[in-house]
Amino acid sequence: MRRALYSLLSRLSRKNKQFVLFMIDALLPPLVLVLAIVVAHNGFTAFERTPNVFYILPAISLVGGAVSAWLGIPRIQLKSYETTAVLRTATYAAAVTVIAAVMCRFILPSFPVAGIVIYGLMLFLGAAGARMAMFHVLLWVLRQGQPKHRVLIYGAGTTGVQLVAALRSHERIVPVAFIDDNTALQSTTIAGLRVLSPSALTELVQQRDIDRIILAMPSVSAPKLARLSRSLRGMGFTVQSLPSFSQLVGEEELIDNLSPVAAGQFLGRAQVGDTFPQGDEAYRGKSILVSGAGGSVGSELCRQLIGCAPAKIVLYEVSEVALYSIDKELRDLVEGTGIEVCPVLGSVTDSRLTRMVINDHGIEAVFHAAAYKHVPLVECNPLAGLANNVLGTRTIAEAANDAGVGRFILISSDKAVRPTNVMGASKRLAELVVQDMAKRSRGTVFSMVRFGNVLGSSGSVIPLFKEQIAKGGPVTLTHEDVTRFFMTISEAARLVLLAGSFSDTQTSRGGDVFVLDMGKPVRIRDMAVQLINAAGYSVRDADHPDGDIEIVVTGLRPGEKLHEELLIGAGLLTTPHSKILRAREDSLSELEMASALRALRSAVAVGDQGAAREVISTWVHGYQPPARVVAVL
Repeated sequence: MRRALYSLLSRLSRKNKQFVLFMIDALLPPLVLVLAIVVAHNGFTAFERTPNVFYILPAISLVGGAVSAWLGIPRIQLKSYETTAVLRTATYAAAVTVIAAVMCRFILPSFPVAGIVIYGLMLFLGAAGARMAMFHVLLWVLRQGQPKHRVLIYGAGTTGVQLVAALRSHERIVPVAFIDDNTALQSTTIAGLRVLSPSALTELVQQRDIDRIILAMPSVSAPKLARLSRSLRGMGFTVQSLPSFSQLVGEEELIDNLSPVAAGQFLGRAQVGDTFPQGDEAYRGKSILVSGAGGSVGSELCRQLIGCAPAKIVLYEVSEVALYSIDKELRDLVEGTGIEVCPVLGSVTDSRLTRMVINDHGIEAVFHAAAYKHVPLVECNPLAGLANNVLGTRTIAEAANDAGVGRFILISSDKAVRPTNVMGASKRLAELVVQDMAKRSRGTVFSMVRFGNVLGSSGSVIPLFKEQIAKGGPVTLTHEDVTRFFMTISEAARLVLLAGSFSDTQTSRGGDVFVLDMGKPVRIRDMAVQLINAAGYSVRDADHPDGDIEIVVTGLRPGEKLHEELLIGAGLLTTPHSKILRAREDSLSELEMASALRALRSAVAVGDQGAAREVISTWVHGYQPPARVVAVL
């Protein structure tokens, strides 16, 4: 029978279904009138005494159909039959009752007023009840052979009740029960469903074959909701979250609570201005190569170089995705300026390609920003890090020198100062390479710019902390007192370009190490707290157990310092810009540099990590290897 009904319903068109509902509204009034007369007169005696009453029935049927069509009741779908539709049905019943009362006054004077009232009530209940019954029969039929999703609603508040009402009209979703932390609601029945304690969750899921849990608690803060969701998923449940209905219609904001944060607000100092006070003429009309052009610093250098009006910018990048992104962005920026943008896909360790690119494009200045910079990754992969950061620097520096490039600027790091990790040691070796090339220069002025962490770059703490906050925490901190020097990407790139322009002035002798004034180091914990507060949440700790986001100290990673430094030696010389200083630092002799590079190439060629680490231990002043090296982050 169920299959036969399903087959019949599936063949009915929308107009056919409306016709069925119309006929119900047309046939109900005469049938209910007969029943009301029987009830009012305790039997069929009224029909025997007044046979003319039968003439009312067709008329009242026409009236019922006309009123129903006028009110549009047949067009209301059964699954959408709710408060508004019930009110229409009540209007329909009242109108038909009034007309029936007038007719009966002339045809059946003995029909009492109580009978009219009974008729109206019965007609209303019959019309509404028929639709309710048809809806449940329809669900019963449509669920034939269909997979049923049995869901548990976590949260018995307003949103949860509204959700149950919505789900009950779905042919394949069956709400089973509520779960709520409020003890006052537990063991009660809301919207026809029992409200149970979270402690009964596992047993209920097993007994009632629950498919998924829906979180209907939009008033709970996002971090707490994320923690609950993660906890439930950890128990093996499929979890979904629902916003409030007021959020869906725009009464409340339905946005990520992590509001935009200006990276510079964490510096605790004034930033460098947005314009070049000097130096932009050093790049005007020149052909400039930026290695690592798709990285955070490299891409910002490219953007700011456009303001210097160079003739050509060559984007040298090993990552296809990064190269595509920066190439597409720059082409939009240079439209109409006459600046040529040339993307080159390749590695700086490729000597043949590097020389060809520099010669073919007539490069006049090189900004070497290509490097592996993620400390734990390089610590786990020392050969790749040293090959790229040291040998790659040697390759592109030699190519620039042989081609007579005007200036070569290496982008270095504060981690190169008395390094405790392979990444920092590789950057210090890269600095020594550039200092060595400066001694043997054929006209190229070599220099390097050293600065600390860049806010907002890939792998930096702000994107990491924001991601952790969005997941509900915890925010991971390596040490309570760890500090770092910080700059925004824009001011770092601006000062790098400015420092590079000093290569043509009397302040430069070649091989200079320019150090950017980054102000006071920033405590990372303070930054984490600021980000949590900026997102509209509070820190959860022993003193504030009801807070939203917890900060967890994980311990310093292998090779990681508690505090970074910017100087190897003592003393700084001034430059034409107050934020750029020049360091006095020792370098290796040509023989020592040759020995170091020969040993490093040999270690990389045979894949000997121990030999590679021995190279940096021998030639990098102040290198202190970590106590252990881990293979996972």
